[in-house]
Amino acid sequence: MIENGELVQLMSKRGDSYIFRLTPGETLNTHRGVIRHDDLLTQSFGTYVESHLGNEFLLVKPSLHDILLNTRRNTTIMYPKDIGFLLLNMNIGYGQHVVEAGTGSGALTTALAWAVGPHGHVTTYEVRQSMQDLARKNLAHLGLETRVTFKLGDIGEGIEERDVDAFFLDVRTPEAYIPIVRQALKPGGFFGSLVPTTNQVSDLLYALNEHNFAFATVCEVLLRYYKPAPGRLRPHDRMVAHTGFLIFARPILAPVNPSPNDDMEKS
Repeated sequence: MIENGELVQLMSKRGDSYIFRLTPGETLNTHRGVIRHDDLLTQSFGTYVESHLGNEFLLVKPSLHDILLNTRRNTTIMYPKDIGFLLLNMNIGYGQHVVEAGTGSGALTTALAWAVGPHGHVTTYEVRQSMQDLARKNLAHLGLETRVTFKLGDIGEGIEERDVDAFFLDVRTPEAYIPIVRQALKPGGFFGSLVPTTNQVSDLLYALNEHNFAFATVCEVLLRYYKPAPGRLRPHDRMVAHTGFLIFARPILAPVNPSPNDDMEKS
């Protein structure tokens, strides 16, 4: 049986999706009919339920992927395809302390808080009060707010965090904050950033080399879905292509020796 206060997802056969927390006495109002929360409390995941208009919805536990796509937003969020790759490359896991700069609407913050678990922690910085307020609401809706410390301000003015496991920058000029990142990360920790253009990537790579980061990696993640029809399997007409360049690197104690084939001088 589904418990009171549990996060659930209703999916219609036409692709409509609703994620909400079960609350006795509440109702979900959709253009395909009204569904009472109390009626769902008597059901099990994996079953179909009907609205008052007779339209069927599949009742399931929401995935993190769907939760992120349903994040309330004022700006573009990081896509799950990028977030999943980021979590693996930055080794984000249980019990870690992760710092993020550029909270935005809180999609990445949600994934980080989910990954570090109840014994880990996320510290996230944002310069815009309105964005931070929205992110707080999004995390509270999921019950993850206790895993996150929200700080309002520019990390360029300095931060208190030290010896953190991972640091992610989602800001316009990440190269300007690399000295701050360097101070906060433990030796051999994990750094990551997302930028939309190649010139931003170049500026960041110069800064990483200057401040003794090694094993820099630059990539983008392209995602193409297929129509799940066994008799006529083919790609969808549209795909999720470029959303940003991901840059990863590791802070080291010894100076970085530039490659003999690498032109380190800016033109």
